[in-house]
This record gives sequence, structure tokens and C-alpha cells, in this order.
Amino acid sequence: MKVVIQRVSKASVTIEGQKVASIDGGLLVLLGIIDDDTSDDIKWLCNKIVNLRIFGDDDNIMNCSIKDIEGDIIAVSQFTLHALTKKGNRPSYIKAAKPDVAIPLYDAFVKQLTADLGKPIQTGQFGADMKVELLNDGPVTIIIDSKNKE
Repeated sequence: MKVVIQRVSKASVTIEGQKVASIDGGLLVLLGIIDDDTSDDIKWLCNKIVNLRIFGDDDNIMNCSIKDIEGDIIAVSQFTLHALTKKGNRPSYIKAAKPDVAIPLYDAFVKQLTADLGKPIQTGQFGADMKVELLNDGPVTIIIDSKNKE
């Protein structure tokens, strides 16, 4: 699994003109899934996300996690994170898991992230044409790949 985590002042997801998720501060997490991702990837990644110290403390030093600040999270599936661009100019998405594999893993990721955060997270809709808006705070953007533990 690969995630792009963005610390946001606000973020939202709109589908067919209807806002389905909205937060006023926290994290926007874009999630890419491949066929060999497992529950171990989910557990490791969710733990990393909720404990990542990328929020300012009283001295405005990044010492606080999303749990520490009681912030919110929006998680959005994004198969394009596994785009292969080595050949030509048209990305290949062959590494991205097909819906029959990706949807159960995405649902398990959302469930685990909710449990680790200790409160419900918001989501987009798997496979939908989503309009994602965000105001990146910092900017702070972190990329983590569960296969590399980076």
C-alpha cells in the first residue's frame, strides 16, 4: 500500500455535485492498493498514520500526532498512486489492484484507521469520480509505502 498524507487546514470530497466528506483540520490520506497488499500492510500503515508527529505543539514544533490534536481524517482511494511511467507518456496502472481485491482492502483500511484513531474517519467513494479540495497546511506532504516501510 502506498499513501500520500497531507496535513490540511481543511479538505473535502464532492461526488456528482454533493459534498460527501469535509473536515476543518487534520489529514487527507490518498490510498493506493496493489494485489499483494495484506492485513499486515493495513495494520502497519494505519498505526504509522495516526502516530506520525507532523502537527505543531505549543512551540509550533512538529511533535504532535493526529491523535494528540484530536484531528480528523479523510481517506480517499487513488489507484493512480501506482502509476508506472517508465515507458512513453501514458501511465500504466497495471500494478493497481482491481476492484475485487482493492475494495475489501480499502474497507479494511478504513475500519482499521477508524479504530486506531478512536473515532470515525470520513471517506470518498471507491471508484467514483471525486473532486477533492484541500488547503495544505505547511505545506506538509508525506509519502509512505508499506512495502518499503518508508
